Amino acid sequence: MLLPPPDVHLVWLCHCFHHESYVAYCASRFGRLIDRPSILDAENEEHVADCCRDIWAARYPLEPFDLDNNEFDGNNSNGIENDSANSEIFMMVQTYAGLADHFASPFVSEGVYHVAARRRYTCFLDLIRKGVCTTREDTRLVPSLDILLMWLAHQSFPASYATDMTLVSIKDKVMKMVVSYGEVASEETVERTRILWEEAYDEPYDLSGSEVDAAAVGTAREAFNWQAAASEEDTNRLYKGLQPRFLMEVCVFLKGEFDSEHISKEFLRLRAQRCYRSLKLDKSVSNLSCKNWQKMWHMYCEFATRGLTIDVRRSMGGCFRNSKILKNISFSWNDMLHEKSLMLTEELDARIRVMASITPPIQAPYLLKCVPDRVTDDGGAMVSDVILRMRSYRPQEGRWLTRTVLDYGGKECFVVRMRIGRGIWRRGPETPMAVKWEDRIIEVREGSWSYIASATSVGYAPEPSCFPL
Repeated sequence: MLLPPPDVHLVWLCHCFHHESYVAYCASRFGRLIDRPSILDAENEEHVADCCRDIWAARYPLEPFDLDNNEFDGNNSNGIENDSANSEIFMMVQTYAGLADHFASPFVSEGVYHVAARRRYTCFLDLIRKGVCTTREDTRLVPSLDILLMWLAHQSFPASYATDMTLVSIKDKVMKMVVSYGEVASEETVERTRILWEEAYDEPYDLSGSEVDAAAVGTAREAFNWQAAASEEDTNRLYKGLQPRFLMEVCVFLKGEFDSEHISKEFLRLRAQRCYRSLKLDKSVSNLSCKNWQKMWHMYCEFATRGLTIDVRRSMGGCFRNSKILKNISFSWNDMLHEKSLMLTEELDARIRVMASITPPIQAPYLLKCVPDRVTDDGGAMVSDVILRMRSYRPQEGRWLTRTVLDYGGKECFVVRMRIGRGIWRRGPETPMAVKWEDRIIEVREGSWSYIASATSVGYAPEPSCFPL
């Protein structure tokens, strides 16, 4: 096995994504199909890269192996414009220029997500094998995010891909019946894919992390600051007092018909099993009857909530508008993570089913809140009459502004104290009174250690009496 330099490897990978073109290219140039090496170990990867570097130096002494470490004339196109095959490969590379951003969501790299994606990819191939699109020749299937990930990974190994497609008897149908990456699919094609999937497998096509249009949910994920580096550079390794957060995407679907004589007074309420007791999302059931799976809620939850609870309630009327629970079901995050499909289905009624789908929990940015605290002296004790009596009315030295920093769970992480000394009051032409603070001393305490810093700044105030210090 040989591992080429990164730029060659990138072009090779993009060429493999167009399987029919790659097979024809290998047959015309080499007389057989060239497969990519399957290297799963870091030591083996380094060894085969060194072997390839030696052979490259012997075969192409004037061509640098690593472009990063050698000067290379970028104006030398090596006849790309004159070679139609090379020109086609160049267009393929341009098509997949934004592929990395397409799979930028951090949960895509999780193993449990790959297990669920592999199951759906197998179902997708089975949907092609059944020939569901033979009724209309112009109908094509649009792969979702997870199915596209598995499909491209499968195509990246051409020999295995060709063998598997032959075994399932869809070798000549895949490119004709599937919308490839970079192609623009119409709304009718996407909706047709959803209908065919639901008819075949009785489950929604757009699950959590399995959207067809990644841009549709990209804005919402950016609002929560999901970053792939959050799990690699864990702040909690440096600050043990911080409580890490784990965030995941949740979708709740409903299918069936409500049959009740009090349907106008009944509604569904979604609650969290733990924390966030004020979360109550209500939906009236009068307009929720549907024959197909309907997305009821699409949200982002913290793993600390442990799960969701859905209640069927009936309004009792009265001035307080009370309601009573008729039935409830719950979905636990731990139970769903143990499912290969990352989803669970529960019966809400004899004719109503509810399905919940999640993505793997990903470590999210920390949430900190600063709350005011009492003024303290140099020793950290509160400035108050109680402390004075305890110390036999011995004067307290120093006055510090104190702020307590809490994490999202309400746990105390830091105590920040700030003291301002040597104040110089000056009157300015624009403000009635100005003060220049020198030697601003800030102390941060966490457990048994403290950090002290100093700075200088200028502030303004109408009168000296308005300053707390």
